Order: sequence, then structure tokens, then C-alpha cells
Amino acid sequence: MATTHRQDGELIYPLNVFYFERGMDVPYLEVIDAERVPEPYRRLLVHDRDMTPTLEAHWGSPLHLHRIRSEQSDGVCLREVLLLTGDGRKAEFGAIRIRLEPLPAEARLMVLEGRVPLGSILHRCDVAHRSRPSAYFRVAADGLMSENLGVEVGCVLYGRRNELSTTEGELIAQVIEVLPPELSDDHETDA
Repeated sequence: MATTHRQDGELIYPLNVFYFERGMDVPYLEVIDAERVPEPYRRLLVHDRDMTPTLEAHWGSPLHLHRIRSEQSDGVCLREVLLLTGDGRKAEFGAIRIRLEPLPAEARLMVLEGRVPLGSILHRCDVAHRSRPSAYFRVAADGLMSENLGVEVGCVLYGRRNELSTTEGELIAQVIEVLPPELSDDHETDA
């Protein structure tokens, strides 16, 4: 059974940080069971793989990182991002908190350069890791999501909260991933 939450904390972290910095209210997320995530979102969100290669396969294009906002301190990189296809289509909006310490030197440098999505970095640097989605959600696009994904306010979007860790269980990253409606012919709005 789905429950509606106003996220001020863990579920929408680290995206909530960027809302707070702007003085904006955090959007309402409706947490839904994996079985209730509609296609094509289900096959793109409900899995324990990295999102980057999953979206690259869907779009038939490598993805590029566009940093909307970024901060770094104490070995942690915090970013609000868009993932874009080679021809500029928006493939994902979200936020990620990356811990640099568990990563090898080459991967750390790539993260700090901020041009390549983390999933691609982990693959290129052969970093063994696990992906563990902890929640799936439905959200009506607010002003920030609308602006970044180029959708109407109220457009229904689907996403997930995910954590990446080393195979030993050490946290690498916390991620909020929101997909655009262009994945589907159904551009439902929340009235």
C-alpha cells in the first residue's frame, strides 16, 4: 500500500539539500511499491543495477553529466545533476552524495572533474560495488523539476532512492533519480 510523505529528511536526501538552499519547499513524494511503478519506468527503475548503463541502453546513447549545483567538503561531493544523451535529451534529474574515500585515485579524480556520471566512472575504473534501491516514488513536478526536465508543473514523474556501496558494504553514494516523461507516451498530470 502506498503512503504519501512530505520529505524533509532521509527519503529525498540529498535532493532536499538543494531545495533548502533555494528556500523552496520539498515536494511531496508518494512512495509506491515496485509492482505499482508503470512501464517503461519499471524496467528503468526497478532493478539493482547502476542507472547510467540502464539509461544508456534505453536511449541508445552515452550519457553526459550536467552539474546544476555542486559542492565539495570533507571528502564528500554533493551534486544536483541532469544526465543528458549525446544529442541533449534529458535522461534523468536528481541529486547525488558521493563519498570519495572508498574510491580508487583515478575514480576520485574523475568524480572531482565532474564530467562523467558516477555509474560510468565505477565501470571504467572497475570498482566492484552494489546498487540497492530503497524506495520508488511518484511525484508531481514542481517548479524545480519542471525547469530542469522541461516539463509542465504537475506532470507526474517517477523515480527512486538508491544507495551504492562497496562489496564490503561501505557506502559510496546516495542518489535520488527522477526520470522524465519522454520515456512514455503517457504524459499524465496531477490535477
